[in-house]
Amino acid sequence: RAMSEHSANRGSSSVAEKHKLFLLFRIGDERYALEAVEIAEVLPRLQLKAIAHAPRWVAGVFVHREVMIPVIDLAALTFGESAQVRTSTRLVLVHYRVSAERPSQLLGLIIEQATDTLRCAPSEFKEYGLDNDAFAAYLGPIREDKSGLIQWVRVQDLLTDPVRKLLFPVPPAHIELLEEGHE
Repeated sequence: RAMSEHSANRGSSSVAEKHKLFLLFRIGDERYALEAVEIAEVLPRLQLKAIAHAPRWVAGVFVHREVMIPVIDLAALTFGESAQVRTSTRLVLVHYRVSAERPSQLLGLIIEQATDTLRCAPSEFKEYGLDNDAFAAYLGPIREDKSGLIQWVRVQDLLTDPVRKLLFPVPPAHIELLEEGHE
């Protein structure tokens, strides 16, 4: 099935808000959106190397263009069940900023039914009154359309500090100095 784009109705306001493009996907029957500018590449689902002692929703790692990329399963993170293996299940590489001091790195997301896009104003997503910051800070505001509700997934809020340190370790400086001194 080809990827299709849904366009939101454009209002007649004289000051038009800039529209953004989102990749739509599903977790079970629920619809979600990733902002397209956060996406580096969309790949088919690939074989991954498991990471021992990682949370269940950390699907593993793989090498892509000579870079080791950690991958998380959004279905397992959100609802505790692994993503279904479907032809529309994708491995989406997103730009993830580990910290303000480091450049963004690639993080893989396994998502289901990634077949549609949506172009709309970000203000069409509304807060829904539930504070998810403690457990699911990545679940952002919600937008309603004729097919139901869509929730914005915020890439920068996907990982907790312990998981961020596991997936994106910083080698201690003294090890680098030791390696340079023994050459």
